[in-house]
Amino acid sequence: MAKINLSFQNQYVLRKAKSCDIGLIIFLIFKARLDLTQMRWQQFLVIEYHGRLIAFGQLRNYYLVQELGSLYVSPNFRNQGLGSFLVENLVNEAIQPLYLKCVKQELIEFYIESGFTPVSFEELPCPLKSKFRLSHFRNKFFNASVIFMKYTRKNKGYLIKKLISFTQ
Repeated sequence: MAKINLSFQNQYVLRKAKSCDIGLIIFLIFKARLDLTQMRWQQFLVIEYHGRLIAFGQLRNYYLVQELGSLYVSPNFRNQGLGSFLVENLVNEAIQPLYLKCVKQELIEFYIESGFTPVSFEELPCPLKSKFRLSHFRNKFFNASVIFMKYTRKNKGYLIKKLISFTQ
């Protein structure tokens, strides 16, 4: 289970975004060069520190699938478990199969530790293939580093049982 640094735990607040947060969220997403699609404040969770918004992420909704996106932690607050804490809470809110697009090599291991598994473009559901087609094109023809991932941790018990049933 992801935990926030205990020495600061009572100073952090995890909450649903409010309409007044969206301006700052969009500014920080733009500044960090993250995906600006589906900027609906209702889809975001945010973390505040002493009333200041320092981290956020969202679940984008598509037909029968969701995408974890716009994960951001202010530079001064990184490597304290806030990103893991946000991902864990967003995963818990997901009600459909959950995917993401990772464009930073250094974050692949973070997402794997959070329960995501790399998948090929062909394995993506149709709504995400439409959205991620340009990224796939960049990967294929320009050696861009874009990794598509699916959340699989919830299925581990099922996969173990299935593996056991095959070996018996």
